[in-house]
Amino acid sequence: MENVDSKDGIKSQDSKFRQEIYSKVVRAGKRTYFFDVKSTRNDEYYLTITESKKRYSDNGRMEYEKHKIFLYREDFDKFTGCLQEIVDFIDKNQPELMISERAEEVAVEEEAGIDYTNVDFDEI
Repeated sequence: MENVDSKDGIKSQDSKFRQEIYSKVVRAGKRTYFFDVKSTRNDEYYLTITESKKRYSDNGRMEYEKHKIFLYREDFDKFTGCLQEIVDFIDKNQPELMISERAEEVAVEEEAGIDYTNVDFDEI
């Protein structure tokens, strides 16, 4: 995916800023997580993690609440180390009952036809 100026076909420095390089989507019940590798003006990659949650406003309109984290290369090791430590802690200490209850909630959502796969969150 390469951005070019429409007049002369030459890639501008600004067109590279925040250019999406690679993306993955994780759907998890009412939440969707977007992992996007982007590029700075200096061709340095960084990661954005976006959580999107479907909500209904007071007037009944469907809305998406988004939260975004920017993670830069110099912090990857600290971030992944801490994340793994936290996941290991939860796996070791979380009562099995709570894990099975959440699995049941997800199954009910899927059975009810709740599906976020065709929602384009960038358009919202």
